[in-house]
Amino acid sequence: MNATTEDRCAGSEADTPVGRPPRGRRELWVKLLWIGVWLVFLSSPVHDLVSGGHGAAATWAGAVGLAVFVAVYLGLVFRNMGRTFSGPVVVVLLLILGVLAPLLAYTLGSAWLGLFVYLSVACGATLPAKATYWAIPTSAAVMYLVGLHTGEEEARNLLLLVVLIGFAMTGVRQLVRTTVELRRARATVAQLAANEERLRLARDLHDLLGHSLSLITLKSELAGRMLPGRPEEAAQQVADIERVSRQALVDVREAVTGYRRPRLAAELAGAQVALTAAGVIAEIPAEPDLAGLPEEAEAALAWTLREAVTNVVRHSGAERCAVELLHRHTLDGPVLELSVEDDGSGGSGKGPGNGLTGLAERLQGAGGTLEAGRSAKGFRVVARVPSAAVADVVSGS
Repeated sequence: MNATTEDRCAGSEADTPVGRPPRGRRELWVKLLWIGVWLVFLSSPVHDLVSGGHGAAATWAGAVGLAVFVAVYLGLVFRNMGRTFSGPVVVVLLLILGVLAPLLAYTLGSAWLGLFVYLSVACGATLPAKATYWAIPTSAAVMYLVGLHTGEEEARNLLLLVVLIGFAMTGVRQLVRTTVELRRARATVAQLAANEERLRLARDLHDLLGHSLSLITLKSELAGRMLPGRPEEAAQQVADIERVSRQALVDVREAVTGYRRPRLAAELAGAQVALTAAGVIAEIPAEPDLAGLPEEAEAALAWTLREAVTNVVRHSGAERCAVELLHRHTLDGPVLELSVEDDGSGGSGKGPGNGLTGLAERLQGAGGTLEAGRSAKGFRVVARVPSAAVADVVSGS
């Protein structure tokens, strides 16, 4: 998919780009703010450092340890919001947090037990779901054990928070993953819709222009044979060529805009004209009974008739062509069956072309089926679509 389509699919998420790397300075600051808000639990260790309760060496060591801890935490969680680290890197960074949190809390006092909150969040944000089931409770247990040495009351106050915030982060991570999958699914649906529209347009143009150009070619040949001996009849053929070409332009415009829905009665009349112009004896049914037939099914049959007659005119070399419409009852319910059979060779015999393939797709979309192949008389195309008709009505001559 091109960038324009992808941006359009993600347009509704432009203000909150969840699960996607920041694409600009604004998104970068939004993500930093979202993550930085949770640094509030660092107020206790920072206050402990600046209060002067430790020696110079301990203060400097604590400051360096806290800086490393925050840098690793931010890098791990912030990166996980977009392009994640590889598994081994995640494990190493979590081990650094897992060592620094108990070491700083044990040596510098209970004010540093809040670091276990960030350790729990990092586990929930980066580890697989099964791993969080033991990693988060283990973090809480280690914090409580360290708290027994530095301040049991503070450890008890933080115990439930460490567990809950860690598992809450697993929910946030699942939300991010779901959002990413939904974005990809929407992009895929948009691409499939675009491909389906291209396929529809290709089928319509193939069926429309193939039939119209074949008819124009036949009438041009007739007009050429009529000149100069029968100018009036040649003029009539030229007038027909003009009419067919104008109608072809209208049909193409309708196909491009998606409003083209041929009618079976009109296609039957067109089939009579095309077959007669080609010198083929045509057996065409009268006005068809289409009671209860959905428009989509009728359009599929109309396209089938147009393509089948075009193939008879262009490829078969037939002398006779019979078109039948039958209401039948099958095990799957009532169907309307269209049959086009000619006594020609049936084409090149190299397998179904684009026309028959497109027809099969059209009929499948309308819940119908297509059969095409040699018959006792020559070549036969049979299309069936579901119908609500009750009685069997046989149309034909």
